[in-house]
Amino acid sequence: MNALLMAMGLLVVGALLSLLIGRRSALCSLCAVLSNLLASVLVVPLAVRVLAGNLKLDFSWGWAVPGGSLNLQLDALAACFLLPIALLNVCCALYGAGYLRQEGHHRSLAPHWFFYNLMVAAMLLVVLAANALLFLAAWEVMTLASFFLVAWDHQDEEVRRAAGLYLMVAHGGLTLLLLFFAQVGALSGSFDFAAFGPLRQLPPLPAALLFGLLLGGFGVKAGLLPLHIWLPGAHPAAPSHVSAMMSGVLVKTGLYGLLRFLLLLPPAPAWWGYLLALLGIAGALYGITQAALQSDIKRCLAYSTVENLGILFLGLGLTLAAQAQGRELLALLAGSGTLLHLWNHVLFKGLMFLGAGALLQASGSRDINRLGGLLRRLPLVGLCWIGGALALSAVPPFNGLTGEALLYLTLLQAASTLPAAMALPAVLLVGLLALVGAIALVTFVRLIGLSLLGAPRSAAAAQARQVSPLLWLPLVLLCGACLVAGLWPAPLLRLQAPVVALLAPLAAVDSLPASGLQLPQQLGCFGGAVLLLVLAVVGLLLGLRRRRPLRWQPTWGCGYVAPAARQSYSAAGFSELLFRRLLPRFLQPRVQLQAPAELLAGAARLNQQAPDPLLESSWLPLMRRLAQDCQRLRWLQQGQLAIYLLYIFVTSALLLVWTLWAGRGG
Repeated sequence: MNALLMAMGLLVVGALLSLLIGRRSALCSLCAVLSNLLASVLVVPLAVRVLAGNLKLDFSWGWAVPGGSLNLQLDALAACFLLPIALLNVCCALYGAGYLRQEGHHRSLAPHWFFYNLMVAAMLLVVLAANALLFLAAWEVMTLASFFLVAWDHQDEEVRRAAGLYLMVAHGGLTLLLLFFAQVGALSGSFDFAAFGPLRQLPPLPAALLFGLLLGGFGVKAGLLPLHIWLPGAHPAAPSHVSAMMSGVLVKTGLYGLLRFLLLLPPAPAWWGYLLALLGIAGALYGITQAALQSDIKRCLAYSTVENLGILFLGLGLTLAAQAQGRELLALLAGSGTLLHLWNHVLFKGLMFLGAGALLQASGSRDINRLGGLLRRLPLVGLCWIGGALALSAVPPFNGLTGEALLYLTLLQAASTLPAAMALPAVLLVGLLALVGAIALVTFVRLIGLSLLGAPRSAAAAQARQVSPLLWLPLVLLCGACLVAGLWPAPLLRLQAPVVALLAPLAAVDSLPASGLQLPQQLGCFGGAVLLLVLAVVGLLLGLRRRRPLRWQPTWGCGYVAPAARQSYSAAGFSELLFRRLLPRFLQPRVQLQAPAELLAGAARLNQQAPDPLLESSWLPLMRRLAQDCQRLRWLQQGQLAIYLLYIFVTSALLLVWTLWAGRGG
């Protein structure tokens, strides 16, 4: 545990030194990057050792806050989330130094690195905390630090709006967590997690109420439908390395919190799992369909995060439902697939957001319709981004398919072994998950094809410049990690086995190869064959090119004398069939078309906007109604000190009466 304390201490010291350095931006970035790298070097070996040996480490130190204590715990579940935080942080810290270099010439980077270090330290503390007050304090620091990072470009009104929505929704979730911990503290008589044993004996109704508070409180941070409304705005607004950290690991702290406290509640009934699976598949479908309609590459990736978090909740729901019904093999498969997909998502989503930032730095735009032709100008960045897109689309040899394959296997096993009434939902889920995969493939073919291929669609794209090694080196590392994880998933499964044992305690986790979990390794072998075939074809083409050099000619212009890039497919045109034929009306984008009215085509305009349908139709009207209702309480703000002192006196008197009454009743 000393290594973890040193890691968090290094991050805090790095944050404070950044403030002291002030306007010397290069030195500020160097200090922050070194502190993050050293912290990750301390964390990664310890997390691997805990997972490999299924160890449990504890640390306790007295705290002066009533009811609070500095209790830390590193077990297999904590290490499973600690490891990806530390690994992705290495790449994002390096990337951030290059991404903000130009901005540092006219603006101090000290506030950015201060809040970045605090966010990483708070995430580590959230995962390690073993006391409710310490957990909530770390949770709030993580939220506030990430809010200031999202609002980094606060001069932009859209950024301010996205950051404000994130802060408001996050504190709505925090309110639910406060209610949960207040109730749990009253039931167990302590705020230490080790004292929450009486929760295992709760009757079904109180346990269900606590589960509801957990699902709402942590579902907000995890982007669970319909609580995802902050995510599509906050991720694009933040700097790209912050977006990568938020999408890759910060949203996973919501899943960690849900898992941590579900293990302290009574064994989950089957309907808890069904509810999570239903919300998960709905979130996956909603997220990927909205991703397919976006012209902003970072907003597209943000909705893809909603999709992948939906898949994780689907897997967790399947695990709980199978465990409740005594289906040990199904619980084992679903739990393993969920955790493997969690680690995979950290790698390929971090890669995609960092790649999007590199394209933004090179071209000055993140609008798909203003990009194009960037693969020729940025070959290394483009190839890494293609690798991330293949992983997101679950295409071998990259790692996106290995975790999802276990979820498919779980559903197929359920369909073949369960009674007909229960097998039908499993078959339906197989079809819906396949539909999600098909739309994801279309979405990322669209994203890659329009951004990297073809002719430049703007002058900025035509003049795209190379990016610094600090930007492309993290992309190479993450792309390589995605490839290695796709070819050799077995070591990852072995590391995650102790956590799977927590989720499926009745299953024989030691018999992983005999239970069908060899499927990911078979996919890895298949991916290796695909990789060798691709390399052979590329080598053959290069050899032919040396013998017969290529001559570059313009493509056929469909009869036009002077074809231009604007005649190629737009982002809206590529997805038109999807939203016109597949999506229900309330999910379709808003399209404004000004068609030419003359025989010879004149000016024509097409504007397509795809705001979040749930935010626009449900949440914003509700928020406006609440704001109007709160206006009626403005009379309480008298602006007189005597009135405010009276409020304090009345409140204190009521609390005193309540305390005396409660003590007398006890």
